[in-house]
Amino acid sequence: MQRTLLLVTLVLVGALTAAALRQHGDWGIVGPHLKSFGGAKMFVNLVIALTRVRMWHDAKARGRNIRPWIVLTLPAGTIGPLPYLLTRKPA
Repeated sequence: MQRTLLLVTLVLVGALTAAALRQHGDWGIVGPHLKSFGGAKMFVNLVIALTRVRMWHDAKARGRNIRPWIVLTLPAGTIGPLPYLLTRKPA
């Protein structure tokens, strides 16, 4: 059930991302976050939270290489952690 929910979330977020890219382009998605220090701070915090808190410790505990997922998360945002979670084996 959890894996199904992750897969559905990935598909929906992927569709939302594709629609946003089609309408606004790369810079149109990132640009608004960088118009103020507050927006930039929130954007950076999101990237840090997604990469370091959950994935880093989980990957280390499972002996997985975290670098590809961090690289994917930086430009793709929430798209990066979802495939990581989908490809991890149950404990």
